[in-house]
Amino acid sequence: MKIKYLLTASFGFGLTFYVAATSANADFQQWMQQQSQGVAAQKKEFQDYRDKRDKEFTVFLKAHWTAIDLLKGKVRDEAPKPDIMPVASPELPEPMSSKPDEPPVVVVVPEPEPVQQEPVQPGAAKKPVPLPSAAVPEGKRLDINFYGKQLRFYYDARLDQRLIRQIDKNAVSDYWSALSRSDYDGLLEQLAAEKNALQLNDWAYASLVNTLALAINHHKKNEAALLSWFLLAKSGYKARIAYDDASIYLLVPSRQEMFEVSYFTFSGTRYYAISFDGKKQRFGRVFTYDSEYPGASKEFDMRVTPVVASNGKSERRHLSFEFERKKYNVDVSYDRGRVKFFDSYPQLDLDLYFGSGVYKVTATPLQKQLAAYMKGMSEQQAVNFLLRFVQTALKYETDEQQFGEENYLFPEETLFYPYSDCEDRAILFSWLVQSLLKLDVVGLDYPGHIATAVNLHSRAAGDSITYKGKHYVVADPTYINATIGMTMPDLKQYQPEVIAY
Repeated sequence: MKIKYLLTASFGFGLTFYVAATSANADFQQWMQQQSQGVAAQKKEFQDYRDKRDKEFTVFLKAHWTAIDLLKGKVRDEAPKPDIMPVASPELPEPMSSKPDEPPVVVVVPEPEPVQQEPVQPGAAKKPVPLPSAAVPEGKRLDINFYGKQLRFYYDARLDQRLIRQIDKNAVSDYWSALSRSDYDGLLEQLAAEKNALQLNDWAYASLVNTLALAINHHKKNEAALLSWFLLAKSGYKARIAYDDASIYLLVPSRQEMFEVSYFTFSGTRYYAISFDGKKQRFGRVFTYDSEYPGASKEFDMRVTPVVASNGKSERRHLSFEFERKKYNVDVSYDRGRVKFFDSYPQLDLDLYFGSGVYKVTATPLQKQLAAYMKGMSEQQAVNFLLRFVQTALKYETDEQQFGEENYLFPEETLFYPYSDCEDRAILFSWLVQSLLKLDVVGLDYPGHIATAVNLHSRAAGDSITYKGKHYVVADPTYINATIGMTMPDLKQYQPEVIAY
């Protein structure tokens, strides 16, 4: 009897547990269904909002266009530069010390710290946990070369559209409408992922978009300009277009002024007609519009990020120079992908070049070699050593002679090209002094010439300026064989403008 009771009780308990579990599972499934329906409803609501926004913008594009004349880009410095730089006489100014018996200041140049390897603990090695394979995006596969780096994308074939009529506002409106009906979200997600992985600044991201748009449109420039405009606007940038009878032009605003790039101004904001091949565009009258795609609010920030456009490969160039009757040899590494990327850059204010960094492929080997040579030197001796390196290891030519036009160079470009002029040398020298000697440097802007000035810890003889309460001694990386404190004779009459960054 007792056994029967226990069996009955056990059966009842199990039945109760089963019913409870079944009920809980049903509740969970119902909750999951509600959540799924909620997400689906949110997605539909967002899609309806986007469709409405695109439809309104498409209608806007059919009507609100204005004929304008793009203004010619501003030229930075029209003062001619000398074809040959002067050479300083061998007599050097004697350094001044605040105390006659004070020993020379020894410059200790920090070298990159070695990577600390964590000690391996004894014991059985852990088996690596396999990572789940990433889901392959939907769409057509496309492989592109982005400044030497191979990238792969997948895209909706409906992004490959054709202009089927003469370029006018209706053609542009219809093109936007067709693109907005494609599945472009996946491509935007891939672009955002590459922007983050490659640390692309705004110009590099736009260049990637343009490279991709050209590949999708089989290198048809007008269609590529329209697709670039669409993708940049959908990425949140204040991108616009302009057109004439034959061509479509991409327009963007920038936080930094672009020189020798045509532009127009709406509501106090300049929109520059940009290209990514380094070539200047010539314009007559064009048609454009005065509005932004809803949600597009970002202006381009042209500051360079540390690894932008690096292909991870280095090449070398050998340089040599003499200092204090001793010859020095330096091997310079450079990343051709970055050099090619910089070649696409529009010309900007000098402070951006002075404030730019140098990629580790170039920076680290160069710093190590120069640091080894400068060990034991006084502060002024080390500055003069770097001056002599830039003055004589690099050959001088004006930009007109080398490029046919004014072309400011980033430090890595200066170390790559066979020639450089005054501002290129000033920018490179400034980076060397700041990174190796930890001294403040400012640029000096003379008519037709750029030099620098260094804030030394010790007193030095020669020409100097005072800026924001600090004493800076002139250092000219283009005045051959000149030491710190020496100004070119023809420039002594001028008070230079200070370039701070």
